Amino acid sequence: MFDPVIAPSGTLLGLLQRGRGDGTLHALTAPRAEALAALNHCVLRDPRHDWQVENRSLYYARLYLDLNGELDEIEAHLFDVEDVFDTEESRTGLALAVLGHLASYGRLDALELLRRYAASGSNWAWALDELALRDDDAGLRALAAPVLARFATDAEGEAELAAVVRDAFEPRPWRLWADDPRESVATRVRAAQEAGCFDRWQRQMRPSGPRPGWSVQAVFEWAQQGLERGVELHIPAARCLMAVAGPEDRPEILLAAVDGTDGARCTAVRYLADSNDSDAFDLIERAVTTGSQTVVEAAVAAFERMRSVAAVDRARGWAHRPDPLGAAAGRMLACRGGVEDRDLVLGALREAVRGEGPDAPTLWTLVDGTGRLGIACAAPVLRHIYRETASSHLRGRAARALAATDPSFPAGFAVECLWDCEETTREIAARHAETGDTRVVEQLRRLAADPAEEAEVQTAVRSRIGPDGPAV
Repeated sequence: MFDPVIAPSGTLLGLLQRGRGDGTLHALTAPRAEALAALNHCVLRDPRHDWQVENRSLYYARLYLDLNGELDEIEAHLFDVEDVFDTEESRTGLALAVLGHLASYGRLDALELLRRYAASGSNWAWALDELALRDDDAGLRALAAPVLARFATDAEGEAELAAVVRDAFEPRPWRLWADDPRESVATRVRAAQEAGCFDRWQRQMRPSGPRPGWSVQAVFEWAQQGLERGVELHIPAARCLMAVAGPEDRPEILLAAVDGTDGARCTAVRYLADSNDSDAFDLIERAVTTGSQTVVEAAVAAFERMRSVAAVDRARGWAHRPDPLGAAAGRMLACRGGVEDRDLVLGALREAVRGEGPDAPTLWTLVDGTGRLGIACAAPVLRHIYRETASSHLRGRAARALAATDPSFPAGFAVECLWDCEETTREIAARHAETGDTRVVEQLRRLAADPAEEAEVQTAVRSRIGPDGPAV
C-alpha cells in the first residue's frame, strides 16, 4: 500500500483525512454534496499511515449518519472489478469497518452490503468478522454455503479451510456453522476446527530457536542467520544470553559488541545495556559511530531501554549530538528526565519538528515528555503538531500535552476533540472541554447515549454531567 496523499490541514478533505473533530463540524456546515464527496474520498482511499493502530471507521460512520449519506459509492468500490485483482485488505478494510458501524446503528442497507460482499468479495473474511458482531444467526447461516464454496474439497482446499478457521478473528460464524443442521456444512467445519487445533499443537511441539546448552557463539550465529533471512532476532537472542552467559563469557561478548557480525553486535550491545554493564555506554556510542544502519538502530533502542540514573546523566551529555544518539537522548530525558531537563526536551522537540516535520516518529515520546514536564512555552509547537500531523494518535498525544501546558485548551482544541476519531482524544476532551459552549453540552449528551462509544469516554462524560459533576 502506498503512503496516502494528505490534503492541507485547512481544507475539509484534509480535516476529514486526519480524523479531526473540526472535520465533522465543518462537514455539517458545508454543502451536503461537497461534504459527502470528501467523506467518500476518505472511506474509499484509506488516509491512515498505519491502519492497524489509527481509528477512522466510527468517525466516518457517524458522519454518514449525520449527513444521511447514501452508500452507492461504497457499493461500487466493493464490487468493482478491481476487487478481483487487488485483494489487499487496505483497499476495502476501512469501507467494510464503516459498514459494520452503520449496521450497528440500524442501517439495513449497510448490513445487506456486508452480507453480499462476504458471499462474493475478495476480502470476505473481514466482512464476515463485521457480521459476526452485528448479524443474527439466520443471516450468518445463509453465508455458510457461499463461504465454504470458496475452498476446494481436495486435500489442499481442506488445509486452506482449516487455516482460515484456526486464524479467524471472530469465531462466532464458524461455531454456528459447526452446529448447522445441514450435515454437509457441519461435518466440514468440524473437521476444519479439529485440523486447526492439531496444527496448532504440532507447531507448539516443534519450537525453533535457542535451546538450553547453547553456547554464546551459537546464540550470536543464530542472530546473524536471522538477519541474513531478513528477520531481526537480536532481541530474543539477547534474552537467551541472559540464560546461557556467565561471567567468564563477558570478554567474548565485549569483543562481539566491538567487531562482531551485525547480528552478534546487535545482540551483544542489547545484552550489555539490559545488564547495566559498565562498558555499555561506550559500546553504544561506538556502535552508533561505526556500525551499519541496523547496528545503529539496535544500539539506540538498547540505550532508550536503560533505566539507571547513569543513563539519564549520559543522556544529558548526548542530547546536543546531531545524530540518532542525540535524538534518543532527548527522548530519554522526555521520559525520565527532571524539571532541570525542560530546556533540553523543548530543544529536541523544536529540532524534530524543524528537521523532520509534524509526523516525525520521535515526536511521540517528546510530546508526551513535554506534557509530563509541564513545559508551558512548548504550547505553540504542540498546537502546530496538533493541527498538521496526519497521525491521529500523535494528535491525541499533543492534545494530552496541551491539556497540561496550555490554559486555552479547554475553550479551544478541547471542544473539537469531542468529535475526534480517537477515543482516547475524546476522553481527554470530555474531561477538559468548557461546558459554556452549547455544542459541548449536546455532544457530551450524545456520547453518553451512544452504545458504540467506548466505556472510558462515557465514564469521562458522566464525570461531567453526573450528579457530582458540574451542571450542563
